[in-house]
Amino acid sequence: MNEYIKAVPEVPVHATNDSALRILWVKVGGLWPVNTGGRLRSFHLLDELSRQHDITVITTHHPDEAGETLATKLPGCREVISIPYASVKRNSPRFLLMLLRSWFSALPVDVYKSQVPAIEQAVTEALASGNFDLCVADFLLAVPNVPLGGSVPVVLFSHNVEYMIWQRLGSTETSLVRRALLELEWRKMRRFESRACAAADLTIAVSDEDRRLLGLNAPGSTIMSIPTGVDTTYFQPAHAAREQANNLVFTGSMDWHPNEDAILYFIDTILPRVRRVLPDVSLTVVGRNPGSQLRKVAEEAGVKITGTVDDVRPWMEEAAVYVVPLRIGGGTRLKIYEALAMGKAVVSTTIGAEGLPLKEGVHIVRADTPDVFADRVVELLQDSKRRQRLGLAGRVLMEQHYSWRRVAQDFEQQCRSVVRV
Repeated sequence: MNEYIKAVPEVPVHATNDSALRILWVKVGGLWPVNTGGRLRSFHLLDELSRQHDITVITTHHPDEAGETLATKLPGCREVISIPYASVKRNSPRFLLMLLRSWFSALPVDVYKSQVPAIEQAVTEALASGNFDLCVADFLLAVPNVPLGGSVPVVLFSHNVEYMIWQRLGSTETSLVRRALLELEWRKMRRFESRACAAADLTIAVSDEDRRLLGLNAPGSTIMSIPTGVDTTYFQPAHAAREQANNLVFTGSMDWHPNEDAILYFIDTILPRVRRVLPDVSLTVVGRNPGSQLRKVAEEAGVKITGTVDDVRPWMEEAAVYVVPLRIGGGTRLKIYEALAMGKAVVSTTIGAEGLPLKEGVHIVRADTPDVFADRVVELLQDSKRRQRLGLAGRVLMEQHYSWRRVAQDFEQQCRSVVRV
């Protein structure tokens, strides 16, 4: 493995005070570029927390990327240690080998392949220095690289109920063999997730529903929740003139299976129903790394696939309705908060909007069957005043309660509860 990169921000670290926490933040899978929901949440929390606290980050970057870039994006951090690491892609020969090896361990394959010896060594050395008040394991996948039960308290920052993602994935699988394999994986993930929550000094979930589910899986564990946030300055309502009639949009990383499944499902079962009423309806799918199957299906259905874009906002501005047809997933969908911050009417499945404190018919419209989802989309496309009411209510809610600064304050308060004086 290549030597890891230690980068100190070029600008001075923000001044700390006597009440500042000394935090070691550990994340497998990188933080930059901010092109996934998990990276977005972690990045903004680190940006806010580093304004008041002394933070060192240990993370990874792809061997082809410049690991020192992150330090320039998080100038408030004391130090950023980035280790070259290429995650094994699913369906590759290496992944199949990892899967076979994981069967002989108690670890689910996603956790098994996230063991990075260089990260574990860097974390061990950092904690042995005595310079930290607590360690944050960012995502469950960081846990095998972080010592639990040591002298430094560990906070597990759980962005999802991971076993639920695998369980839901299995429920939609048609192949009996793959379904059996997914059954094994979600049960192993549930056991590992339960042990991790029990061993951590504190688990922070991203919604009250996730906190409830994690608590049922790990009774007796200390589990709290914080809300999801959004950058209300970056995501703002556009001039109404940019909105194009009968234009739908979805944004999200298309190399994340739940997103790909959602769009394939929408194109196959929902979009035809919408077009029976409104034949000229268009759908734009905005997100990185769409697979060949999705591109083929989209082309046949007349759906635009953008691939990676520098800025999702222009595509969202042109949409009349934002759709979230997820059938699989966990945690909370930051994409919905971004759409609401931009004043967009949103139609989502219950799973898509899971964990978000949004009032039905006030901030969002929910629909869980193809017929109902299509009907709700058509209704909104035909009622501009209702779209505007939903968009305005969503924007006001985001401004008042869900800025990243406020979320970071909640996160800090939870962390202080485990610091040993």
